[in-house]
Amino acid sequence: MVVLSITAVKDGIDDMKRHKNDNQVNNRSVLVLMNGRAVVKFQSRHTGIQCSFSYRIVTDKWMNIQVGDIIKLENNQLVTADILLLSSSEPYSLTYIETAELDGETNLKVKQAISVTSDMEDNLKLLSAFDGEVRCESPNNRLDRFTGTLTYKGKNYILNHDRLIFRGCVIRNTDWCYGLVVFTGKWRKLQCSPVPSVTVVIDDNNHGPDTKVMQNGGKSAFKRTHIDHLMNVLVLWIFLFLCGMCFILAIGHYIWENKKGYYFRDFLPWKEYVSSSVVSSVLIFWSYFIILNTMVPISLYVSVEIIRLGNSFYINWDRKMFYELKNTPAQARTTTLNEELGQVKYVFSDKTGTLTRNIMTFSKCSINGKFYGIWDSDEQNLKLATGHSGELECKEGKKGLPGSAQLVSYGMDLFQKTEKVDFSYNRLADPKFSFYDKTLVEAVKRGDRWVHLFFVSLSLCHTVIPEEKVEGELVYQAQSPDEGALVTAARNFGFVFRSRTSETIMVVEMGETRIYKLLAILDFNNVRKRMSVIVRTPENRVMLFCKGADTILCQLLHPSCRSLRDVTMEHLDDFASDGLRTLMVAYRELDNAFFQDWSRKHSEAFLSLEDRENKISIVYEEIEKDLMLLGATAIEDKLQDGVPETIITLSQAKIKIWVLTGDKQETAVNIAYACNIFDDEMDGMFIVEGEDNETVWQELRSAREKMKPQSLLESDPIDDYLTTKPRIPFKIPEEVPSGNYGLVINGYSLAHALEGNLELELLQTACMCKGVICCRMTPLQKAQVVELVKRYKKVVTLAIGDGANDVSMIKGIKQALWLRSFWGFFAAAHIGVGISGQEGMQAMLNSDFAFSQFCYLQRLLLVHGRWSYNRMCKFLSYFFYKNFAFTLVHFWYAFYSGFSAQTVYDTWFITFYNLVYTSLPVLGLSLFDQDVNETWSLRFPELYEPGQHNLYFNKKEFVKCLVHGIYSSLVLFFIPMGTIHNSVRTDGKEISDYQSFSTIVQTSLLCVVTMQIALETTYWTMISHIFTWGSLGFYFCILFFLYSDGLCLMFPNVFQLLGVARNTLDWPQVWLSVVLSMVLCMLPVIGYHFLKPLFWPVRVDKVIDRIHHCMSHPLPPRIRTRLKHAGSRRSAYAFSHKQGFGALITSGKTLKAKFPKKNSFPFKK
Repeated sequence: MVVLSITAVKDGIDDMKRHKNDNQVNNRSVLVLMNGRAVVKFQSRHTGIQCSFSYRIVTDKWMNIQVGDIIKLENNQLVTADILLLSSSEPYSLTYIETAELDGETNLKVKQAISVTSDMEDNLKLLSAFDGEVRCESPNNRLDRFTGTLTYKGKNYILNHDRLIFRGCVIRNTDWCYGLVVFTGKWRKLQCSPVPSVTVVIDDNNHGPDTKVMQNGGKSAFKRTHIDHLMNVLVLWIFLFLCGMCFILAIGHYIWENKKGYYFRDFLPWKEYVSSSVVSSVLIFWSYFIILNTMVPISLYVSVEIIRLGNSFYINWDRKMFYELKNTPAQARTTTLNEELGQVKYVFSDKTGTLTRNIMTFSKCSINGKFYGIWDSDEQNLKLATGHSGELECKEGKKGLPGSAQLVSYGMDLFQKTEKVDFSYNRLADPKFSFYDKTLVEAVKRGDRWVHLFFVSLSLCHTVIPEEKVEGELVYQAQSPDEGALVTAARNFGFVFRSRTSETIMVVEMGETRIYKLLAILDFNNVRKRMSVIVRTPENRVMLFCKGADTILCQLLHPSCRSLRDVTMEHLDDFASDGLRTLMVAYRELDNAFFQDWSRKHSEAFLSLEDRENKISIVYEEIEKDLMLLGATAIEDKLQDGVPETIITLSQAKIKIWVLTGDKQETAVNIAYACNIFDDEMDGMFIVEGEDNETVWQELRSAREKMKPQSLLESDPIDDYLTTKPRIPFKIPEEVPSGNYGLVINGYSLAHALEGNLELELLQTACMCKGVICCRMTPLQKAQVVELVKRYKKVVTLAIGDGANDVSMIKGIKQALWLRSFWGFFAAAHIGVGISGQEGMQAMLNSDFAFSQFCYLQRLLLVHGRWSYNRMCKFLSYFFYKNFAFTLVHFWYAFYSGFSAQTVYDTWFITFYNLVYTSLPVLGLSLFDQDVNETWSLRFPELYEPGQHNLYFNKKEFVKCLVHGIYSSLVLFFIPMGTIHNSVRTDGKEISDYQSFSTIVQTSLLCVVTMQIALETTYWTMISHIFTWGSLGFYFCILFFLYSDGLCLMFPNVFQLLGVARNTLDWPQVWLSVVLSMVLCMLPVIGYHFLKPLFWPVRVDKVIDRIHHCMSHPLPPRIRTRLKHAGSRRSAYAFSHKQGFGALITSGKTLKAKFPKKNSFPFKK
C-alpha cells in the first residue's frame, strides 16, 4: 500500500499540473451576446431547449460557452470555439485569421460570412433576432473540411470551411466579428429559458470533444517506458523463481521430517494443527515464502520513482536549456520517461516553428548580373570578428583565438565594407529590416535603371494587403511570409507599397507617390509556380511583372537574355548552396493593342463554364513569354539557432530524423538540405508522388531495389511472414542500404502507402534512408506514421513540434470508427516534446517535455537522457544483485537448519537492509553518477548507442545479476561457515553459535555490496562518499547500539543478541573472513570489467578509450563553422501554401469602406 500510495501521489501531482494549465485556458474571457443562446437539436433525439433574450454583450468564461451562443471576437483575440462567421467590421464581412495553432502556418487566411448574415453587422437587435437553423456534419478532425447548411427565412445556404472559424485561430487585421458557436470543446447539456433563437442540428450521437483542435488533440495515454515493461516481466520471473525455491525447500523439509525430524519431536513437538509431514511441508512453504519475499522487489518501484523525480529536476534546473529571450526554462512535464530519453532511435519533427523560426528575411539578390549581399565566407568572418550587436570584440590574449589583433584588424576592414545599411533616409522603412551591402543602396540613390525596375517589380508583383492604422506605420498582411519579406525589402530600399484598391496600387518611389492602374493579376498556383501582374504606369505604359521559380521562368525568357541568364544562374547556384530560397524576377512591356486582345481572351476564358482552369492557363501562357530578365532574389528561411549542428550530432548518435510537415514539398526539401537532414553527397533522393496504390508500390519497390537489391528477393522474411500471419504485428529487422539516400513523400501518396501491406513497403524503404520528409500531411497522418514505426520497429520514438497540428503525434489520436475496433487508437510517440514557439501552446500543453529551442534536444537526449538511462540501468543491476545476494543466503542456510524456516540474519538487520543500509548508496549512484561529463557526452554522440539497443539492462543482464547474486550468496554463506566451524577463541570459548554466525554473514554482506557499488560508481562527489561510506559506518553504529548491554537489558524480548557484536568483531579471524568474502566476491567483477573490453569490445568501449586519451592529451578547441552545401540545388521557391489573394483583390472586397460603419442598434435603417 505504501508503494502504491507514493506512486499515486506522484502521478497525481503530474495530473494536477496539467489540470492547472487546462484551467488557465478554460477561464479565459470572451464576449457573449446574452440572448445568443440557441436551441440545439440532435437528430437521434429531437429535443430542444429554449433561451431568453436580453440585448447586451457580457463577459463570460470559455468554459461556459455553449453550442448556439453568439460571441463577439476582436482583433488579435484567440477564437473560443468553432464558430460560424455571421458578420465583421471589414467590407463584405471578410475576416482575416492566423491558423498557426491548427496547421502551423503563420500566413493569413481569409474567411467570409454569407451575405444574408453579413448585413446584420454589429446590430445587436438583428443578431438577437437571428432564428436560422444550422445542420452540419458530425465532429471530425479534418481541418480542411466542413459541410453544412443554414436555413434562414425559408431559404437554404451552403456552408463550407470558408464560413467557419476554428477554435485556436487568432483574429487578425479585423476590428471585430460575430460568430455562432457550432462546436465547443466538450459536449454540454444546455440549461436555458424559453424563446428559441437558433437551431443547430448535428448528425452525431457520440458525446466527446467536438472542436477541430480538440479532435486533433487526441486522448491522453498513460505512458510507460520499456524498462517499466521489462521490470514487470522480471518481477514475474522472480516471483516464479521464489515459488520454485519455496517448493524445493518444502520438499526438503518433507524428506528431512521423514528421515530425521522424528528424532526431534520429543524436544520440538508438532503443533496440534500439524497432522503429518505433508501439512508441515505446506506450512514451511509459506513460511519460506515470507522469509524469501525480499527477492520480490516491492521497494524497487518507490526507488525508481524517486530516481526519476530527481533526474526530472535536473532537466528543470538546467541553465543551458533556459531560453533568455522568452525567459523560458526547460520543463519535465512528466517524471516517468527520463531513462527513455536515453533510448530514442527515431525523432519525428515538425518543420515550421520547430526547425525554423518561420521568419523570412531578404538576404541577397542579383540585379542585371551584379551580385548584392554578403558572400557566405564574408558573413562568417564578420560574425567571427563581431558580436551579435555588431560591435567588434577586442579580447587580446584570449585562448583559442590566436592572432586576435590581426583578426580585429581584419574585422575592422570587413566591418567597414559590410556595415549594416542605414535606411534613415527613408521615413517609411521598417526598422527591423537589416541588410549589409551598401552598394545596393548606392545604386538605388544614383538612380540605376535596372535596380529601380527590379524593386518596382517587387513592390507591384504580389498579393500583399497593407494596413496603416497609424500614419507611417505600415503592416503587411501576406498570405506567405516569403512575399512579405520581398515587399518589405522593396519598402526599405525606397519603393514603398502603400495601399491598393481593386483597380490601383499606390507605391511611394524614393519619396514620390506613384499610382499604377492594376489591369490583371495572374495568380500563383502549384502548377504554374509563378505569378504576374499587369499594370499601367503613370506614363501610360502597359507592363507585365513576373516572379517565379527559375526552372519555369528560364523557359519564358527572351533569347536576348541568354548571357544575363547564365550569370544569374551562377548566382542562383550560390544562393542555393547557402540553403536560401530563390526566385527569379522578369518583366515585359506590352503593346496596347496586344493587351486589349489578350484581355478579351482572358475575359472569355474566365467566364467559360467548361474546362475553365485549362483555358485560363492557356491564356496566361500567351502573355507570359519573351520576358526580360531583371534578376533574382534570395530569401533566408531562418532556422532556429543550432539546428544543423544538432541534427548532425543526433545523426552521429544513430538517431534517425523524419520531418512530418503540412508544408509544401519544395519548402520542406529546401529546409531538409539547410538542416543537413539531406546533403548533396547523398547517393540519391527518392520522391514518391503516385496517385494510386499501384504507382506508389512501384515507386517504393524501385527505391528499395536501388538501395538494397537483395531486399526484393523471394526469400524476403517479411514477405514470407505476411503470407502466413498478415494481421499480427512483428518486428522489422534493420537493413543496411548500399549508400546514403533520402525519401520524400507527399500526403496524398502517403494516404495510399499507409493502406494494407503497402505500409510495410513504405516502412522498409523509409527506414533504409538517411532522412525522410513527409509533406502536406494531416495531423492524422502524422499519428499514423508514428504508430507505424512504433508497431513494427519496436524502438523508442520521440515526436517534437510546436503547433496544435503536432499534438496527434505527441499525444495520440483516436482512429476512425471502422479502425478503432482493431487497433483502438493511434498511440503517440513514446516521448512527446513541445516547443513553446510562435504557434501557440497546444503542443507544449500536451507534451512530456517542453523547451523553447530545437537545439536543446541534443542536450535533453545525449546528456540528461543518457545519464538517466545509465543511472537507471546501474541501479536496477545493483538492486537485483544485492537482493539476490541477501536473500539466497537463507536458501543455503535451510540445508543446515533442517529446513525449519529459520532466518540467517537478525530481525533488525532484515528490516534495515533495504530501508537504511543500502538505500542511500544506490540513490547516490542513481542521482549523481556520470560515466563522462556533459562536454564529452556532446562531443562523442556515439556514447548514446548502447541505450538504443538497451545493452546496459535487459533480460541477459538480469540473468547475469542472478548468477552473480547466487555466487555471492554462496561465498557469503560458506566462507563464514568455514570460518566458525569448530572454532574457538584464544580464551577457549566457542564462537560457532548462531548469533556470531549471523553477525559475520551480515557484516560480510554489507561490506561486499558496499564495495560493489563503489566499483560501479564512476563519478565521485562528496555526497557519494557520504552516502556510500557513511551508510557502512552507520551500520556499525547501529550494530553496536542494537547489541549493547543497556538496550538488551531494558528490552530483553526485543533485543536478544546481548554483546554479540563486541565479542565477535574483536576476533581477527572474523575480519579475515570478511576480507576473504569481499575478495572472492569482487574478483569476478573486476576480472569481467577488465577482460570484457579486450575480448568482447563494443563501440562505446573504444569511445571511452578515446575520451581518456583526450583527457590526458587535450584537443584544441573546435572551430565552429557554418556548414555549407557544395552542390547546386534549387529551392523551387513558391509564394504561398495555397492559391494567392489575386481573385479576392481584383474583386474589390478588400477595399475599406470610405466611412466607418455605424452602430445601428436598435434598428438598421
